[in-house]
Amino acid sequence: MSFEGIHSVHLLGIGGIGMSALARWFAHEGYAVSGYDRTPSALTDELSKEGMTVNFEDTLEAIPAAVKSEPASSLIIWTPAMPKDSIQLNYFRDNGYQLKKRSEVLGMVTSSFYTIAVAGTHGKTTTSSMIAHVLKSAGKPVAAFLGGITQNYQSNLILGDKKSKEPVLVVVEADEFDRSFLTLHPNEVVVTSADPDHLDIYGDEATILDGFRQFIQLIDKKGKLYIQHTAADRLGAENLPKVMTKEYGLRSSGITAANIQARTGSFVFDYQDLNHTIKGLELFIPGFHNVENALAAIAIALDHQISEEQIRKGISSFKGVKRRFEIHVNEGNQVFIDDYAHHPEEIRACLSSVRAMFPTKKLTVIFQPHLYTRTRDFASGFSESLSLADSVILLDIYPARELPIEGVNAEMLLENIQTSKKELVGKEELLAHLEQANPEVLVTLGAGDIDRLVPRIASWMREKQNHISL
Repeated sequence: MSFEGIHSVHLLGIGGIGMSALARWFAHEGYAVSGYDRTPSALTDELSKEGMTVNFEDTLEAIPAAVKSEPASSLIIWTPAMPKDSIQLNYFRDNGYQLKKRSEVLGMVTSSFYTIAVAGTHGKTTTSSMIAHVLKSAGKPVAAFLGGITQNYQSNLILGDKKSKEPVLVVVEADEFDRSFLTLHPNEVVVTSADPDHLDIYGDEATILDGFRQFIQLIDKKGKLYIQHTAADRLGAENLPKVMTKEYGLRSSGITAANIQARTGSFVFDYQDLNHTIKGLELFIPGFHNVENALAAIAIALDHQISEEQIRKGISSFKGVKRRFEIHVNEGNQVFIDDYAHHPEEIRACLSSVRAMFPTKKLTVIFQPHLYTRTRDFASGFSESLSLADSVILLDIYPARELPIEGVNAEMLLENIQTSKKELVGKEELLAHLEQANPEVLVTLGAGDIDRLVPRIASWMREKQNHISL
């Protein structure tokens, strides 16, 4: 698919994880790329270093001259996170520019490639990154649009080899938010989960499940569906498309894992399906949920004629995704793990895995709720999953795109958390609080700006360990 006549691409919300991947793709293809975002970040710094023009003022003056003077040859990509009163967005709307949502453009980019789309309310970023890495490490020409920064490639975009004689395989994270995944044209689909989420968009659980059913019906007639067993149950066998379907999961009778061993820095397991057994695979991104994610990656690799030895190498060399069960400190008597988990089921999966890795240590969790609506809709689930910890520290809700809702706050989760050590702490007091608490195993969870605290916490813990060793 060519973008004939387009010379400049301007992205509104360029610092977003999905938007920045598109920005990098267009820059790689030779377009002049620019964009606006509300605040600077490490990601916008990287885009600037890569030659893109990034501005942080929502003004007409900040729009590059080439974009402002040539509406016909400029493509404007925007995200629904942009406020309705945005000066730049409304200028482009009022002056005849071609505006497309990120999801539409991603659909256009991938429509002419063999596409593997990974969907799910959780697990999709790690699974899509792992699929792309296993395929690429085995020599397959891969391009991937990802929802996180992979540790192997330090990017959310993996580019294919233009010199390869084989057709490029595109791996794309299929986002259910705002029904974005319905713009894609997948040949193969992975559904990692279908739990209720984004109820501010969908309204209720039945509607989001219907969204997933619509998505999987988009699979090419000769394509394949890999679906986690709980997601298959939730969507209903009668609603699955008439394509080759493979169910996977830790409790699946199809594709599953056996002999799982939780170690302090890895999980070891055997892959099993009806035709294959691969023993002693070692995954250095720990977690039962990551073993399950690996099952989908391995099944796809086998179907693309990748050898067992190449799969073993790809799984063991996968370094994970930033902020997905990322171990920052594991030395002395202390451990610090950071994870993006912001849904009750994600928190449950993360903390269950940490418990298996460090069964004799006290577990402290710092959780920053994300969105007022999500906190309201899943309050009991959050309290239940956080109760897996010995000590819980709650930060205030990160509002993101939302305005406050009366009566909805982080404190409302405290009453039903079943542990005696639970409290609400301000971000400014957090390090002083940790100094007194001296946690053995510390886990930070959340999708807001809690990530800005992670380097400070890791530095504090390392300094403490160095002082002890002296």
